[in-house]
Amino acid sequence: MSIASSTQSTSAPDAPRGEGGRGWTAEELKQLSSTEGRKKIDPAHLWMIVPAVVLFTGLLIYPLLQGIFYTFTNYQGYGQWRFVGLTNYINLFQDDIIWQSYGFTFLYAISATVLTNVIALFLAVMLNSKIVGRNGWRGLYFLPNILPVLIVAYIFSYLFTNNLPKLGQWLGWEWLSTSLLANEQLAWLAIVFVGVWQGVAFTTIIYLAGLQTIPEEVYEASSLDGAGTWKKFTQITFPLIMGFFTINVVLSFKNSLGVFDQVVAMTNGGPGTSTQSIAFLIFKNGFQGGEYAYQTANGVVYFIILIVLSFAQLKFLQSREQI
Repeated sequence: MSIASSTQSTSAPDAPRGEGGRGWTAEELKQLSSTEGRKKIDPAHLWMIVPAVVLFTGLLIYPLLQGIFYTFTNYQGYGQWRFVGLTNYINLFQDDIIWQSYGFTFLYAISATVLTNVIALFLAVMLNSKIVGRNGWRGLYFLPNILPVLIVAYIFSYLFTNNLPKLGQWLGWEWLSTSLLANEQLAWLAIVFVGVWQGVAFTTIIYLAGLQTIPEEVYEASSLDGAGTWKKFTQITFPLIMGFFTINVVLSFKNSLGVFDQVVAMTNGGPGTSTQSIAFLIFKNGFQGGEYAYQTANGVVYFIILIVLSFAQLKFLQSREQI
């Protein structure tokens, strides 16, 4: 058999040959592929996706579009309303409380993201090493992740209000002698501490999964070359888990920007308005303060900011993975 004939037979093995017994022309192959691509869709497949489409539209798309519509009105969540155009969006940029809540939210998000990933990476490296009771330690460090956020926040709220001031008085530290939650300048630190304490657990598991994908032979070869512990981490470990680092940073930052439960349980936005996050402000003033349309506009702006930041993070970190 010639090479040409074997190539023709492998290019279309299940199809009849062209007219006159000759090989398929490019035009005939194009028509054949377009015909095969227009296969009839089984109605059963359509009926399987219809419930999902209906639920997605009814529970997400419709409320989203309705909320965007109300941002152009003065709707309070009840009663009459009228169109006000872009007034709500313009007022957002002139509202000092809104700016303060954005400042707190981003301060919390950046601090919590950095601390969570640094601590989690350190713990993952430790838990991936050959230590006694390694599996038990892994289970212990994952425990905070399965605890309800509100329960954890209420427990720490009690500790910050009652136990920690006693320790501060015993040590003679004036700044710690009173509840941190009542200190307008330091209350955010208590919220960051609780968020990091609980967020480290899940992040550590992701890093552990990444560390276990690195072959042991790589470390053995580096040891033969005289590489120390720090050089192994910077030149081998971290570059090889960069993809996991990207996932953790994006997820940590996104979750931190939505901080809500810790604020509700520990400070309720106080002292004053110093720890009001965006999510808390939207909930409080939107549903309880008669600012439904105004806070919905705030939510739309915040949603756009989240999308932009998430894509920017992914773009930057993925570019670092290729270096």
